[in-house]
Amino acid sequence: MSKPTEDALWPRAAAWLRTIDASGSGDASGAGGASAEGCDLAVYGVRANQTSISKTGANHTPAAIREALKRYSTFAWSTETDIGSVKALDFGDSLFPDSPEGEQVTSDLAQRAVSASKLAVALGGDNSVTFAAMRGAFAGDLSRAGLITFDAHHDLRDGISNGSPVRRLVEAGLPGRNIVQIGIADFSNSPQYAARAKELGIHVIPRTALRRENPAEIWRQALAHLEGVGGVDGIHVDFDVDVCDRAFVPGCPAAAPGGISADELREFANLAGATARVKSMDITEIDATADAPDGRTVRLGALLILEAAAGLARR
Repeated sequence: MSKPTEDALWPRAAAWLRTIDASGSGDASGAGGASAEGCDLAVYGVRANQTSISKTGANHTPAAIREALKRYSTFAWSTETDIGSVKALDFGDSLFPDSPEGEQVTSDLAQRAVSASKLAVALGGDNSVTFAAMRGAFAGDLSRAGLITFDAHHDLRDGISNGSPVRRLVEAGLPGRNIVQIGIADFSNSPQYAARAKELGIHVIPRTALRRENPAEIWRQALAHLEGVGGVDGIHVDFDVDVCDRAFVPGCPAAAPGGISADELREFANLAGATARVKSMDITEIDATADAPDGRTVRLGALLILEAAAGLARR
């Protein structure tokens, strides 16, 4: 990969995302990092891959997404938004998250990131990270939390894997009625798990709905549902990129032909960033080691961060 040419008039997003000071004290003096004071957007990595149903090198993805930010500027032309005004800090990685102890480290990191910012973004890793990231974002109390997933699958499997985070969150106290699943795809789920979703009261907006409605309308419907159930104080959004057509995300093991476009997912990230009740999100199921030569899946991960930041700038 050739090194991007530097241009003082074309600031790169990689420089925009600054590393927080190593002490975690909020005092950057002598630590070589930025103070957490006034943080708008917090980013942290979760290198999960050991419990994945399909073999994956998703543990390499947080670093790859950070590297991909070098390819992009901080300016959203369509809205004339320069996210350079958004203070974005990198809180580092949860290095060994694939155990109960590792999940607690992830939850602690998520709680710290959410407490310090307006919006925290977890970089997976496989989809198992959603459990620990959301648990930490709400400090273990999920009773008044909401979850919106962009995923071809229900993720209600038994056991512990990248196919079970939603079931585990429900068991940890997240009310099923407080869950909206967008993009559930045909031939990607069993009738048994579809029945489980219905029994739990999960609100499903299937992939087919996005053939009739645009992302803004689908997002409005998701928020309206959570407003209708009442008692939802904050929202976590799970962006599992297998919701996309495989042509856009060849580095996602479970992506199939017929999913939504990369552009649609980017718009959803922007809408989520602009929504005040969204306090955290995750980007999962990108295997940087299995991506296309042009790195399109990893690049989408980087662009989801930038879109969320552009939305956040409009709050």
